[in-house]
Amino acid sequence: MATDTLTHNHSVDAHAEHEHHDAGSKKVFGFWIYLMSDCILFACLFATYVVLSTGTAGGPSGKDIFELPFVLVETFLLLFSSITYGFAMLGMNKGSTSQVNAWLGLTFLFGAGFIAMEIYEFHHLIMEGYGPDRSGFLSAFFTLVGTHGLHVSSGLLWIIVMMVQVAKKGLTSTNRTRLMCLSLFWHFLDVVWICVFTVVYLMGAM
Repeated sequence: MATDTLTHNHSVDAHAEHEHHDAGSKKVFGFWIYLMSDCILFACLFATYVVLSTGTAGGPSGKDIFELPFVLVETFLLLFSSITYGFAMLGMNKGSTSQVNAWLGLTFLFGAGFIAMEIYEFHHLIMEGYGPDRSGFLSAFFTLVGTHGLHVSSGLLWIIVMMVQVAKKGLTSTNRTRLMCLSLFWHFLDVVWICVFTVVYLMGAM
């Protein structure tokens, strides 16, 4: 009888774990669908920027306002944040909450540095009289880069929430799924920024 009870309990636990795994997989798949919708959003913003990039209305062009060394530092900050997030995921696979939160904290600092530089760039341009109302080119520039910045800011908030959740509840199956979704989101923003850096800054400065 005792053996039957143990076998039954083991079967129930295995079934519950399988259900948790299936639910996590569905959530990750659903998040992939969200990212695809975000791809459409950014594709529209890129297309709009390309169309309006020559519409300077007698104002400055990309050559006049873009400072590539400054933007390159921004780019490296975001690239490094993706690397540190990768280490956070390795810590998760090891089951180490301390490693996860340490690397998430470093990721947050890199991301916050990126946002701080972007805010400085926007403030500098507006103070020079090159705000989004100056021309179609600048409207498209502020919209595209600003939308990416808002996404990064949302990711930073998400990182803080996950650090609190991991510290309080540990690496539960729910937290692991959320960390995986955040990983997809963060790396997606990295890829989008590479496109922004290439299309907006590199091509615009030529």
